[in-house]
Amino acid sequence: MDKNFYLKYAAVEDQHWWFVGRRQIVEKLIRQLKLPKNAKILEAGCGTGGNLSMLARYGEVVAMEFDETACQLANERQVTTVQQGSLPDQIPFNDQYDLIVILDVLEHIDDDLAALEALSSRLKPNSWLLITVPAYQFLWSYHDEINYHKRRYTLKRLKRVVRLAGYNIGYGSYFNTWLFPLVAGVRLLKNLLKLDKKSDASGDLNLPAKPINKFLTFLFASESYFMNRFSLPFGVSVALMVQKNQSKL
Repeated sequence: MDKNFYLKYAAVEDQHWWFVGRRQIVEKLIRQLKLPKNAKILEAGCGTGGNLSMLARYGEVVAMEFDETACQLANERQVTTVQQGSLPDQIPFNDQYDLIVILDVLEHIDDDLAALEALSSRLKPNSWLLITVPAYQFLWSYHDEINYHKRRYTLKRLKRVVRLAGYNIGYGSYFNTWLFPLVAGVRLLKNLLKLDKKSDASGDLNLPAKPINKFLTFLFASESYFMNRFSLPFGVSVALMVQKNQSKL
């Protein structure tokens, strides 16, 4: 991505309904984990750092990010020192963590199994990995292409690869469920009419009018009430919490 994309990303990440809603859902899942006091937390692929302040409420946070511009913008938040790195081979930390979060990152990586195995080596015994990814290959669109996605996932597919990487499944669910019919309809229509080809990588980052953004934030974030209570049957995204399989130690 070019610098202008990440500048726009950083400008809206604290306000845009999608980022705010996802952050509230992720935070709800983290609260359920009952992490130790002063937990050590790693965000792998932190983008421009919009999740770092939230994560810092639950422990000592470090973060890594592949893109140089995004890394610089994340450091400007002054929450923690963000270092450049990539999965699976360039994790710039040697510590082990109580929680690793990898939010909408795995779909960018050629070898997702190797990435998950590399993260396992940075987890303490009985610690957690929290993953989010985009759902359903049939929703593949120009949005995925210009964001350099390699794939989209079903919950079943994500569970399969994390088991192969040596994790035990905790809780898994689709999310962004209420808006799924609208998002799916728009994506499929754009694909049919080839309208997406006229857009650019930052198109989805446009901030809606304040009342609409507020409503969409409320609607999306309301799904956090169901997180860890039961699994939502479909959605635009997938969330999965897994633990390192102790037999693999």
